[in-house]
Amino acid sequence: MPRGTYVHLGDGLEERFQCAPGPGGWRYVGQRSDGVRVDLVVDARWRQIRVEVVAPHWWIRGGVTGHELAWVRGAGTDAPTEHGARAVAFAGESPGFLVAVARTLGLSEGERADVRLVRLNGTALSALTVTERWRLADVTAHETDSGPLPVERYEIADLATAEAVAVHVAGDVVLDAPGIELADLESPPTLA
Repeated sequence: MPRGTYVHLGDGLEERFQCAPGPGGWRYVGQRSDGVRVDLVVDARWRQIRVEVVAPHWWIRGGVTGHELAWVRGAGTDAPTEHGARAVAFAGESPGFLVAVARTLGLSEGERADVRLVRLNGTALSALTVTERWRLADVTAHETDSGPLPVERYEIADLATAEAVAVHVAGDVVLDAPGIELADLESPPTLA
């Protein structure tokens, strides 16, 4: 069961995380030093069936329902509001979302796919629907004490802004992404 710490470089926040495969899917739990908490559960096909993000003043709970995402967003004791969008998955600041989207797509090396996501931003958890193009550029094996570790390099482009980034994933751990540094990993990634 991988556990460790990511550092969000822009603001120096730490995110302590743990993730593990289960009998019906995978779960990621992260707690940031600013109080934001992420609980992400996927099924055996990597569909986000339960997502909860809690910030100091706002919270969101949702998941996939057929071809759509449905969620409720609330603040304090105010009545929550219901939302929905035709999208495949949530995306957000936590690296757990990158792993979940990469596994949902199930790309082969060199393959690409356009994917519609609901991006959760900041501690206000504002939701914005975006379309991204994901390409599994290559898979490189890195030698470790326990054998070769396959590292996947994804090229991700926002189709509205043409902004492109690269993300490196090994199993269920993000090794490198823009603004994210893996500062500590107590156990190796779980490989598919």
